[in-house]
Amino acid sequence: MFERSRKGEIALLIQPHAGGPPEPDVLEEFADLARSAGATVAALLHARIDRPNAAILIGSGKLEEAKAAADATGADLVLVNHTLSPVQERNLEKALGRRVVDRTGLILDIFAQRARSHEGKLQVELAQLRHMATRLVRGWSHLERQRGGAIGLRGPGETQLETDRRLLQKRVEQLQKRLEKVEVQHTQMRRARVRSELPRVALVGYTNAGKSTLFNAITGADAYADDRLFATLDPTVRRIALPGGAAMLADTVGFVRDLPHDLVAAFRSTLSEAREADLLLHVIDAADPLRDERIRQVDEVLAEIGAGDIPQLLVFNKIDRIEGAAPRHDPALHPLGEGGAVDDRSDADPSTGHRGLEEIARERVWLSARDGSGLDLLRAALVVRLGLRRVLGSVHLPARSGRLRARLYALEAVRAETHDDDGGWTLDLDLALADAEKLAAGPGGDALEALLPAGEDDYSL
Repeated sequence: MFERSRKGEIALLIQPHAGGPPEPDVLEEFADLARSAGATVAALLHARIDRPNAAILIGSGKLEEAKAAADATGADLVLVNHTLSPVQERNLEKALGRRVVDRTGLILDIFAQRARSHEGKLQVELAQLRHMATRLVRGWSHLERQRGGAIGLRGPGETQLETDRRLLQKRVEQLQKRLEKVEVQHTQMRRARVRSELPRVALVGYTNAGKSTLFNAITGADAYADDRLFATLDPTVRRIALPGGAAMLADTVGFVRDLPHDLVAAFRSTLSEAREADLLLHVIDAADPLRDERIRQVDEVLAEIGAGDIPQLLVFNKIDRIEGAAPRHDPALHPLGEGGAVDDRSDADPSTGHRGLEEIARERVWLSARDGSGLDLLRAALVVRLGLRRVLGSVHLPARSGRLRARLYALEAVRAETHDDDGGWTLDLDLALADAEKLAAGPGGDALEALLPAGEDDYSL
């Protein structure tokens, strides 16, 4: 058996397809995945498989063509943009004399490179082991070897394959227990955020849509961001200040077409940030000519993880790559027309001159996270969607209310202050309604009750 290194430098890509020619976006995404894994694409081979071969997936003639192409280009790795069975993967490796990795294995390798947190590394290892469990036979040439029995227990013993499977299953169980402990910790943290009564917002979207760049622009954080697929795997949560109050913003892993189910299951804690959010910011690459399809693919994954019913705000990022595009806010068009038809009265799209159905029905903000243009429109939209309100007015605090005064300053709610003769203070406040209600219910908060609205509309934005 050939030696398998951890990373292939030169890769031959095989794109199976049925019927006509493969879609250009599928080929581009596959090549991007290969480059994101650290491979150099040597050649791309199309393989029509109207009737997949159970042993090698592709036909025998295409197999010989792949072998010749690999020899000619010096490729030491063959990537197949399709899910391979263990038998197919093993037979292809034997016939080609090179490592063969299918789409699932390729994405797993990228995830293994990107994971930075302890939890992320555990999740990736778990997904890798589950993927490896059916492929153990491929890496061994001595599986028939028996381990001898002890005195009084002589017998065939345990095969090497059985031993490996037992050890792998034991490791899987260990990882599951450790991840359960981590999940408990994350659940406690999320409950604490719920108790704080701060609304929760999660960034979702197709991979490389600019979620982490937008996250950094809004929060001022330094989350890892790069122009590569799956640059972010580990969830990052930050408190953000908005004109009407505050919210918790979470950055999540990017989605991709045909995301392996093992990964969806392994990254349950990461994806739970999306499931438990009050609002999803669906980030879209506005310059992507296939953005309508990307929107549908993300919606499918959201439905799969149980987040399909959470309200969304579409954020079209990277408008700096579209000539003539400017930041703007497009409200949602309600309702849909008779019989479910979309009301298409909106103006033309700046890049294509038309709109897709997915774009028309939902509220949209167009911006560029890279240069910061349009972020004010996004913040204003968040204030409305999250129901954030502010209260304005003056209050008198006695001298014993120094702690309450300090908390008001910490919230940056004090606009002016005068000292009274009794040792207290008169404060002019501009305060989020949620914070005002919370402080008024606490010790010494009686002075703030006069600022609270008496009715539903008795407050300011």
